[in-house]
Amino acid sequence: MDNYKFGTVDYVVLVGMTILSTGMGIYFGGFKKKQKNKKSVSEDTRRTNFGSEKIDEYLMGSRNMKVIPVSISLIGSFVSGVTIIGTPSEIYHYGTQYYLIILAIILQGIAFSYVYLPVYSALQIGSAYEYLGLRFSSSIRTTASFIYVFSMLTYLPFIVYVPALSLSQVSGINTHLIGLVIILACVAYTFMGGLKAVVHTDVWQVAVMFLSLVAVAVLGIYYSNGLVAVFDDAEQGGRLMLANTNPSPYVRHTVWSVLIGGFSFWTSVNAGGQHMVQRYMSLPSLKKSRQASFLFTIGVSIFIALCCFMGLLLFSKYKDCDPWSAGMISNDDQLLPLFVVQSVGHIYGMPGLFIAGIFGAGLSSLSSCFNTVSLVFLEDIVRGFFKMQPSERQSTILIKTCIIFQGIFAFLLLFLLQHLRGILSVCNSISSITAGTSFGIFTLGMLFPWANTIGTAVGGLSSVLLAGWISFGSQISAASGQLKSEMLPVSVKECVGNVTLPEGPWVDQNQVFPLYRLSYHWVSPIGVVTAVVVGALVSLLTKPPDIKTLHAELISPVIHRFLPRECFRGRNVNERTEESLIQ
Repeated sequence: MDNYKFGTVDYVVLVGMTILSTGMGIYFGGFKKKQKNKKSVSEDTRRTNFGSEKIDEYLMGSRNMKVIPVSISLIGSFVSGVTIIGTPSEIYHYGTQYYLIILAIILQGIAFSYVYLPVYSALQIGSAYEYLGLRFSSSIRTTASFIYVFSMLTYLPFIVYVPALSLSQVSGINTHLIGLVIILACVAYTFMGGLKAVVHTDVWQVAVMFLSLVAVAVLGIYYSNGLVAVFDDAEQGGRLMLANTNPSPYVRHTVWSVLIGGFSFWTSVNAGGQHMVQRYMSLPSLKKSRQASFLFTIGVSIFIALCCFMGLLLFSKYKDCDPWSAGMISNDDQLLPLFVVQSVGHIYGMPGLFIAGIFGAGLSSLSSCFNTVSLVFLEDIVRGFFKMQPSERQSTILIKTCIIFQGIFAFLLLFLLQHLRGILSVCNSISSITAGTSFGIFTLGMLFPWANTIGTAVGGLSSVLLAGWISFGSQISAASGQLKSEMLPVSVKECVGNVTLPEGPWVDQNQVFPLYRLSYHWVSPIGVVTAVVVGALVSLLTKPPDIKTLHAELISPVIHRFLPRECFRGRNVNERTEESLIQ
């Protein structure tokens, strides 16, 4: 890292941002007086009661949040440090084919807004898994909620590790000590403020994230040979590719894998992830929820495009001296911090601003997970599984104990992430296991009226077993050296000293089990398709329900035209009239 260390200005910028984030969350959640809502939520919808009005406000913001803060919070919930650090490294090593993920994001935004979101809005649920209890049974609801909690707990250390690693590189401070500070700061304002604290803090953190990336990109272009030279270098280095139509599922990035896999994964997260659904349901109407979805889709697309462009800047900078081969870094995910230090590190405060952006991404995603898992724990596990009805005081204790437990668990798992390479693909592979299964189950419920509890259970179990087998099998094969990702060539011809490209042992990847060689993009689609196909077929073979007895609100509006009129008469969950539903 050229022996660069943080300066005083950098520490002032970083510490100031962290204090502002924590203080803002505590202020909005704990000290700002509750304002009475001028407009109440429509009387023809029901609210999920978490035990008291105070708990409802803590977990759902009283369902009267504003569109723009919620939209920004949605962006902050998904754009973590893993995205900011991992995406540029992915472009540097594998080229720009990954850029097509932006089209997949736009398509998922349309699908979610018109297929899945109307169901959640009509039911006014607090937990996405409450829908599964209404549509199928409490056992399906409980199983899906446990799967979600497991996926979030395994995701937590990734969120903490990335900003901790980035700061450790430029400061020399122990990674685990930094991780502990991040967790304590996040626990503090989430503990005190709930969803309102998380959302309002996200606004500030996302602004810092965006500002830091834009500043680094603009200055990186300025101190390089110009924008045209960046793309020329990428083309000469074989990084510019947007139309790789290779049908092989073993190629890491192709048109098919990025579009299909990206659409499946992003829709899985948006439609089946409680941390996303919770924010949409904190808005008072479907119209506002769709506005938030639109703004989220545009905002995330801009962020991903910016992160991909950073990958091109990385290659332009290091096209003649690969940092990992030259020993300047020990992990591919240190590429972007190295670039910031070497390109704009001489500008006072710039490294501090960049690390502040990474911190903001980590804090935003971490607080989102803390708040959401607490809601699922109370609503779906304590109330749904154990059938308990805790008082307001008991609910508060359970929620805040859950937040503290998550902080401790995230810190302990940090010790397992020190030797990973390619954090983006590892994180996506693990997340895709549970996200694909959950999305498949929700799709069964909303788009297949004949799906029953048995079929859904068998489909979900088949999905998680198959996706888990593929994902963990590929990770184990890679860790044992049997499987190596085919990175694009790099050069060391301009490196200082006697530097040569490392030559690893030759590996015959054809000897590896075919499913383990699949691109990580395919894990989510395989999980979704398995859950839907197996679930639908088993439902048909095990006495499907009488469709006439279904509540229309439990089925997506795109299927309503195929439902019998009996579904719209007097049996609706929210007791709406037949005419309003048909309309």
